Amino acid sequence: MSTMLSEVEKGWRLPGLEVPFIREMAEITYHMWRLGWDERNGGNISYLLHEAEVEKYIGTASAAERRKLPLTFPVKELAGCYFIVTGSGKYFKNVISDPEANLGVLRVSEGGDEVEVLWGLRDGALPTSELPSHLMSHIERLKVDPAHRVIMHCHATHTLAMTFVHELDEKKLTKTLWEMCTECLVVFPDGIGIVPWMVPGSPDIGRATAAKMCEHRVVIWPQHGIFAAGTTIDEAFGLIETVEKAAQIYMLLGDRPVLQKITDAQLRDLAAAFGVTPQPGILS
Repeated sequence: MSTMLSEVEKGWRLPGLEVPFIREMAEITYHMWRLGWDERNGGNISYLLHEAEVEKYIGTASAAERRKLPLTFPVKELAGCYFIVTGSGKYFKNVISDPEANLGVLRVSEGGDEVEVLWGLRDGALPTSELPSHLMSHIERLKVDPAHRVIMHCHATHTLAMTFVHELDEKKLTKTLWEMCTECLVVFPDGIGIVPWMVPGSPDIGRATAAKMCEHRVVIWPQHGIFAAGTTIDEAFGLIETVEKAAQIYMLLGDRPVLQKITDAQLRDLAAAFGVTPQPGILS
């Protein structure tokens, strides 16, 4: 990482980057920008934090002067939870050089109807406009996996391109991706969820994405990008990396005839070897 980020080395001395979860967010947003997945202010991340780690570095005591921001819908299931999130309209490339302006640490109120800004989002900045989608997805993933912590959204190039040329059927698209790389079935045996095209930032796309997150850790927004969930930043990022690599191979094939591929029998052998259960209804 230090070699890759050498041109912004001064940023490592900025206040905030000595905090592990702030530094982790700064590193991953820079990686995602460098990969071309988060142009301009595209993309957003939310990371569920433990109270003890927030208390250690930032403090959790309520203060009257802290900003309180209303939520467009109540999230009582997340009452009292802490998150670090990317800011609305913020460029991922700038997080590493000014984390306090581009990230924010939030606490959900006990009523679940507002968030308190504990750190960051300087100069009146707001949390990502996709916060409703993130919070809804956190609620559903925590029901499935109590260790869940991360929701990550980006505009992965080849995955986005694939949504223009591949049938938008979840099982068919999942199988195509599984056939592109041997590791895919192992990394996302739960398959890919797909929602219809919707206006981003709306409660509707948040609800639709969260519903898919009940069964899948990766949800594709056609002609837009990917939503991924994980227990860590690395896991969520790794899911997107793997899907994107498979999509890239698919797009590189183009109209060329496929002379050989991973068969269903081989995919079943792979699942057995790695102890994973493929999503039902995909393999013949």
